[in-house]
Parts: sequence; C-alpha cells; structure tokens
Amino acid sequence: MFAADRRKVLAGAGALAVTMVMPSFAATASTVVRTSAGRVRGTREGGLHVFRGLRYGQNTRERRFQAPLAPVPWSGTADATQFGPSCPQLGKQDPENEDCLFLNIWTPGLEPKAKRPVMLYIHGGAYSNGSVVDPLNYGDKLAARGDVVVVTVNHRLNALGYLYLARLDPRFADSGNVGQLDLILALKWVQQNIATFGGDPGNVLVFGQSGGGAKIATMMGMPAAAGLFHRAITMSGQQVTASGPMNASRRTAAYLGKLGVTETNLAPLLSLPTERLIDALSAEDPILGGGVYMGPVLDMKWLLRHPFWPDANPQGNGIPMMLGNTHDETRAFIDPHGPKLTGLNWDNLAQRMASDLRMDLLPEWIVAQYRAQYPDWSPERVFYAATTAGRSWPGQVIEAEARARAGAPTWVYQVDFASPVKPERGAPHTMDIPLSFGTLDASGSLTGTGSYAKAASDAMMDRFIAFARKGDPEVDASMPWPQYRLDQRATMIFDARSRVENDPRGWERELFARVPYIQPGS
Repeated sequence: MFAADRRKVLAGAGALAVTMVMPSFAATASTVVRTSAGRVRGTREGGLHVFRGLRYGQNTRERRFQAPLAPVPWSGTADATQFGPSCPQLGKQDPENEDCLFLNIWTPGLEPKAKRPVMLYIHGGAYSNGSVVDPLNYGDKLAARGDVVVVTVNHRLNALGYLYLARLDPRFADSGNVGQLDLILALKWVQQNIATFGGDPGNVLVFGQSGGGAKIATMMGMPAAAGLFHRAITMSGQQVTASGPMNASRRTAAYLGKLGVTETNLAPLLSLPTERLIDALSAEDPILGGGVYMGPVLDMKWLLRHPFWPDANPQGNGIPMMLGNTHDETRAFIDPHGPKLTGLNWDNLAQRMASDLRMDLLPEWIVAQYRAQYPDWSPERVFYAATTAGRSWPGQVIEAEARARAGAPTWVYQVDFASPVKPERGAPHTMDIPLSFGTLDASGSLTGTGSYAKAASDAMMDRFIAFARKGDPEVDASMPWPQYRLDQRATMIFDARSRVENDPRGWERELFARVPYIQPGS
C-alpha cells in the first residue's frame, strides 16, 4: 500500500486502531535466555515462552540517517516482558521513540535441537506508519498451532528510515535505505540467536502485509540480505520499482524546505526534536501530491536495481515465494459512506474513480467495459472492482508473472472471505492479517469469530505454516496448490471453503494489462 492510502486506512472507519495502549500480559513464570549481547528475561504464557522488546540494534537517535549498529553487550539480565517503543510517525503509536530497534518472540520451547521453522513478520503502513505492537500481529496462536517460532520486528520508518541525503552529505551515505538496513540487522540477529529460542537459523520465512510485503520484495534483491531468509510471503504488498534517486532528491528538497533546513547545511537535522521531523512529513510531495512519500531508494550502494524491473531480480528467484491480495482491497481505504460513494451513479462513476486508478486508462472506457461484461453489477461494485484491479492488484500480478517466466517457485493466493461484521467492507486490505495470525478477536479485526472465519483462518495458517516448514504450501494431497504458471495461473482462494481456481478475475487482469504499471513513489 502507498503512504497516502495507508493514512486513509488509519483515518477511515473500521480499519485499524491508530493509537494503542500497551496491555499487561498474564504470565505464569519468567524465563531467561542468553543472547549474543547478554541475558534476557521473558515470560511463560499459555505454554509458550514469550519475549517482548528484545533489542537487536543500538539507539538510532544517536545515529540519525545512518546504518544501524548491533547492540552493545550488557551485564546482568535485561527485561523482555513489555514491547519496546515504535518508530515515531504521523499515525500515532504509544509509546514512540527513535530508540525503536526491538523485536518480539513467541516460541513453544527453547531447545536448540528442536530447529523449529522461524516466521518473521514485518508490519504494514507503507514505509511511514505502523507497528507490530498491534494486537492483530501477536504471534501466540500461530506459534502454538504450528510449533513454530514467531518473530515480529519494529524498525525505522518515514524520514527516520528513508530520507535520502546521500547526494548532499557523505556522512549520510546509507540514508534512503536505513529502514531496510534495520530489517537486515534484525535478520542477522535472528541468524546469531534464534537457535537459543528453539528456532532454525537455516529455515527463516519472512512474511509481511502491505508495506511489510513491499519491504520484503525489496530485500529479496538487496545483496546485503542474501542468505538471511529462505522463504517469503508478501500479503497485499509489492515493490516492482523503488524510488529513483532523482525523484527521491526532489522529495528531500520538499521535506527540508518544510523544516527550514538548507541542503548545504544538514547539521540541524541531527539536533531537531523528533516531533519536528515527523511534522514535516506533511510537506507536499512533488510527484504524487499529498504528504511527502518516503521509501527505499535505488542508491547504487545497497539497492543496485529495481526489485521486479525489468524482470524478477535473479537474487530472489531461488527463494520460494507466496504472493497474495484480498478481493476488495480498496474497500479498506475508500469509505463506502464517504463522498466518493455517496450519490454514486453511472453518470458520475468514471469521474469519481479516476483519481483512485494507478493505470492510465480512460475511466469512461473502463466503466463501459465493466458494464458490458457484468451487466448486473451496481456502480458501487464496479467502483471497488476497478480501483482494486487498477491500483492495488497489478503489482502482485507483475511480480508473480515475472517469477513464473523465470521458473522461480511461486504460489499465489486471493482472500475472498468477506467481513461478516462490516459487510460493506467486503474482503478489504488488512483482512489477511487476523486470518494468518489467528487473531480473529483482536481489536481492529473485521473477521468476526464465527465458524466461517475460523475455517478461513485455519486454512490460511496451515498453508503458511506448511510453507514455512518446507517451502511448499501443500497440507495434504486432497487439495493440491500448484505453483503459479502462466498457462493456468493457479490461485488459492481463502474463504469459508478454501479452494484453488485458475486465473480468477482473469478478465480484469487482461483489461488493465493493456497499459504499463508505474509504481507510485518510484
């Protein structure tokens, strides 16, 4: 998802909670483990060993816009019973601090010989917002169901993680991608330490929703990340192209102008209050409009080519990959009760949906094509179908097809399970988070807790766990899930009754494939 879209989700009705109060957790006992930097104390909860707020990097306040460093070893035993702070952002989390390089672990046991698969989750929120302290991302149910080790990671976001200053000051040669370098440091921490938590450092799956998926797609082509993970799942999050350095420089100029900092003297950036740096994200984006976009940069140091252009990056083609989207992505961030849908009819449909398309096709022609193909559909249904197929879905199609052409092991899914608690939202962006974690009853979940939701969630968790365990999502021979190939385009449909369909929404895929897709922000 793009930064502007994510802000709409955070502001919209019924999507995700914006501010969270840190809960207390019911622990039956403490548990102590020695990491490479020192001893840490977690808790025992419901048969799991749980560690929250494990430090994987030094305080980034001391190293603004620079690559992260591994923790300084400590003496004694550090507390790991409460979540660490989230990265400061416009979509507020509580607490926030630039000292935010912390991860969390849920594990069934601490025996190194167990070598459990590791499932490391990267949160969404584009590259600007979000946090794994969201209860939707808690790993207890997934760890218990699959006998796996679940890890969730916070890292630097927005200007703190992706402001591109490398062309202006040699002190900041790594800027533009330090948020990605945080994640790479977390994966290195996992390689060094996860065996102590019962995990297998040789079997690490990374999965992430929205911006988390985009971060994974980007890391799959970063040489510094090579060998640090072994399977990948991107959930409604793609990165076909990264931000070009010239566009990134234009955004930097707009951001610095909002701050009142000159390009020839960046020293004030190191002492300005964090709040000032976050407030300046309201600077007008010179390419997209709206608040200034921040994301990974093709800097020719850490990122040497685009993730999926002109083809799938060969570095990632040996990694088994699952890609998915929800059926009604845009129902999450275009309010069905808002101004674009109120009074919607055939006369104003093309005009109202035009700004929400990312494909440069004539909106009136698109409406005519949908009406001819689906004569019984309402204007509202066409609106959401077209904006999903013409904005939120194309990146996933491009990535899956690029990997299919390369013969890379690839599986594709689509979430059709529609919200029973907010039916007007359908199967929206974020629906796959509670389904894949089993957090159906968490604050912000739209799944409900009924038998159909549980069936969809069980199917999704079991496939994710199988994929983590062996790099193939097959659970049993009675329901095979073939790899994605261009002759059939096999797709798992996650619903109350999950099933495989060949090329679902093929007509819409072909409709929007008539024109190039340009990744917003690149």
